[in-house]
Amino acid sequence: MRRLMLVLACLLLCSLSVAGPVAAGSATGPAAEPRGGSRHAAESPVPLLAYYYQWFDPGSWQRAKTDLPHLGPYSSDDTTVMRQQIVWAKSAGIDGFIVSWKDSPVNDRRLEKLIKVAEAENFRLAMIYQGLDFSRRPLPTDRVAEDFRTFRDRFAQSPAFLRLGGKPLTVWSGTWKFSEADVARVTSAVRDDLLVLSTEKSVSGYRRIADVTDGLAYYWSSVNPGTNRGYEDKLGDLSRAVHGDGKYWVAPFAPGFDARPVGGTSTVPREDGRTLRAEYSAAVRSSPDVLGLISWNEFSENTHVEPSRNYGFRYLDELRDLRTTPAPDAPADSGDEEAAGSGDVPAWQWQVPAAAVSAAVVVGAVVRRRHSVRRGSER
Repeated sequence: MRRLMLVLACLLLCSLSVAGPVAAGSATGPAAEPRGGSRHAAESPVPLLAYYYQWFDPGSWQRAKTDLPHLGPYSSDDTTVMRQQIVWAKSAGIDGFIVSWKDSPVNDRRLEKLIKVAEAENFRLAMIYQGLDFSRRPLPTDRVAEDFRTFRDRFAQSPAFLRLGGKPLTVWSGTWKFSEADVARVTSAVRDDLLVLSTEKSVSGYRRIADVTDGLAYYWSSVNPGTNRGYEDKLGDLSRAVHGDGKYWVAPFAPGFDARPVGGTSTVPREDGRTLRAEYSAAVRSSPDVLGLISWNEFSENTHVEPSRNYGFRYLDELRDLRTTPAPDAPADSGDEEAAGSGDVPAWQWQVPAAAVSAAVVVGAVVRRRHSVRRGSER
């Protein structure tokens, strides 16, 4: 009997070892579709893009900072810094940056430099448009519309930009401050050439402007996954709403949060990487088209994973482990499959072949029979 069980166990292990990951296509090529679609199971691992800010001068690091970059108080004009950041990011499984931008001489100059470095390093970019001013007021709609056209005409043709469904990915930060009519005025001129995702904060907010945008990139950096019990359910609700329309969903995750240096009050402890791992897992389980890491270098709100004085390379090491390990299943008490996400099987999870299932059933049956006989002899 023991010999039979060993043979069956070997069959099970061999079947699992040859299964391998799901066959991968390209989520960055022109044929990529929303993950709620039929191509979901055949796609490659979800692209991971980190939000990237290019507003730094050497003097910026003297204000509202509790940590500093490993590279020192750099300028966002420095292409040597850009190249090192991209090399580090790629080594940790980050596929690209979502670059903060609005049209200005400084921003344009820095974006042009970053594009050239990204092209040389085969690294992807997307753009997040900063639609609110420093006081969190919406920019004039005409200005926003002109800036999107400028981005399309001047920058978006670069092969560095991530394309989904054949179009470069852009995100409009602050859409909740604009009316549906104003959003339509901006997007109507560019949606033939660009994807424009909103940054709404709820399903109702997304639906308010869903007909004039191409999906949702939810920017939630301050959630505490250890105390917010509805956190994962909200990501699932947003994903289902977006994918139900056949549009694109960018799921957020962050390593922690502390905006007190810039006047905030809430904090989310990093917990030595546990916060990052928990938020990553929740984001993955929401079946995203893109994972949005908050952030590469938002040092003022302390969401950065860029190597730093305080943390060294700790968070790049965490990301590297997360990107090379299959995503964990939902917790046992998370409810049914629908509550955990869209119900699709993410492409980075492992498939169990029928032979392995059959072998497992046989082994289980033998073990149960043997235990039954043993229990009978003990009565």
